[in-house]
Amino acid sequence: MDETIRHFIVKAKAELRGRQDVVAAFAKVREGMRREVAALLDEEARTGSAVPQIDFAAVQAGRVASQDRDRIRRRGAVVIRGVFPRARAEAWNAEIGSYIAENRYLEKAQEKSGMDKYFDGLDAARPQIFGLYWSKPQIMARQAPEMAETKRFLNGLWDVRGPTGQEFDPDNDFTYADRTRRRRPGDSKLGLSPHMDAGSYERWVDPAFQKIYEAVFGGDWTAYDPWKATYRTQTREYASPAVCSMFRSFQGWTALTSQGPNDGTLQLVPISSAIAYMLLRALQPDVPDDELCGALPGRALCADPTWHEDLLDGLVSIPRVEPGDTVWWHPDMIHAVEDVHNGNHESNVIYIGASPRCPKNEAYARKQAAAFLAGESAPDFAPENYEVDFKGRATLDDLTDLGKAQMAL
Repeated sequence: MDETIRHFIVKAKAELRGRQDVVAAFAKVREGMRREVAALLDEEARTGSAVPQIDFAAVQAGRVASQDRDRIRRRGAVVIRGVFPRARAEAWNAEIGSYIAENRYLEKAQEKSGMDKYFDGLDAARPQIFGLYWSKPQIMARQAPEMAETKRFLNGLWDVRGPTGQEFDPDNDFTYADRTRRRRPGDSKLGLSPHMDAGSYERWVDPAFQKIYEAVFGGDWTAYDPWKATYRTQTREYASPAVCSMFRSFQGWTALTSQGPNDGTLQLVPISSAIAYMLLRALQPDVPDDELCGALPGRALCADPTWHEDLLDGLVSIPRVEPGDTVWWHPDMIHAVEDVHNGNHESNVIYIGASPRCPKNEAYARKQAAAFLAGESAPDFAPENYEVDFKGRATLDDLTDLGKAQMAL
């Protein structure tokens, strides 16, 4: 980390420490998080999963119960079942496999290894994530009406009121083109240790991030609302390959295969307010003045047992999902990928998050549209550009009217 960044960190920490008694504040947060972890583990033991689960049919009918909405807000995550028919998701899985094989992706990837360094700071190696953005199944899933309806429901969980109007349009979004994961049984090297995306050291030094977490930094963490959107679209992250330039109201993926605990799949700490612990932990006296518990520019924000053990006690695997189910989590949520895939089948997904319409997201969408037309990697990611000459990749003719609007075309 260069000296300029260290200077920003020292200055920001001094200012933040001056707002309150950070030791006393952290003690209160720690106590609250320990209670939340105990509650979610009890729920996990009693019901099989602390992650809320709802049916897409209830979303379509507008009949998601208020208690389910409240549980999603508290847990910061949800499994929405049956967004796509199983047969359609399985066909997408087969088509992506053929797309990879016919275009000799694995051979070409060896030539470009090391270009994507976003996960370098994590304990485990990079998972089996393919740098593909424009296969036809990915396009079809992103522009599907069912996906748009799902995102409208999720965005409706946010309070979008801002000082100058809506922070974002909850009813419409721009596509954020992301990759696909295909993890083979028996793999023991390709997990991801616990982390957060959407900002690392910036969460302490960026003025917009400081506004988002004003209650935490100001001494009353219980007044912090993870679902208040104000200033969320105005944050600035350190420019780096794989650092998201869009505001995602939810990260998420669509299952292409059956997968669950021990299948090398997603883990979460399902506490939507856990960021309060992370923020105040870095301000404690045992953390050097120029450090933030391992937070580094341009890297995922690690949740480390050295600093965040209380939270990591609540790390749980998602419940079993089937092809066509979708999984969603709040942008401030600690998540991981299981170290070992002990299952019998591939754990495959298409990454699709919710990226609602706002000026920040539109600016990125227009850059992304040019990459789509050229078959290049999405602008946020390492410029591997595999698909420039791939046979069978999606083109403008494959976009519906909804897809074109989502792609700013």
